[in-house]
Amino acid sequence: MQDRPSMEELLQAVTCFLDEDVVPHLDGSRQFYCRVAANALRTVMRELDHEEAQLSAEWERLNTLLSKEAQPSSRIALKQELRQRTEALCERIRRGDADAGPYRTQVLAHVRESVKEKLQVSNPGWLRRPAAA
Repeated sequence: MQDRPSMEELLQAVTCFLDEDVVPHLDGSRQFYCRVAANALRTVMRELDHEEAQLSAEWERLNTLLSKEAQPSSRIALKQELRQRTEALCERIRRGDADAGPYRTQVLAHVRESVKEKLQVSNPGWLRRPAAA
């Protein structure tokens, strides 16, 4: 849908309403659960912002680690095939293909980048924390 308000604008409006109009008037567990709901909406907004780029990047990394395949055009098919390709990568890891050598380095880089992308959606503040000494 291309009409306004957009999905992002609606989510932003509900989040703002919860943060500014509802939370200050609640206390105890109701206030806590309202903050949890607002945070869930922020997570959905971040996922909407990052999803397309992250899914394509994951597909390209898996093309490097597995056989090169054409990326599905629909989001649902892409997610389903990414799960299957990740299962195939897990099988290769279980077989010991990533125990040593350049393939291991590539797999570790893929896993590291995948975790970073998930944190960009679920907890971006964690990525801004200083590294542990």
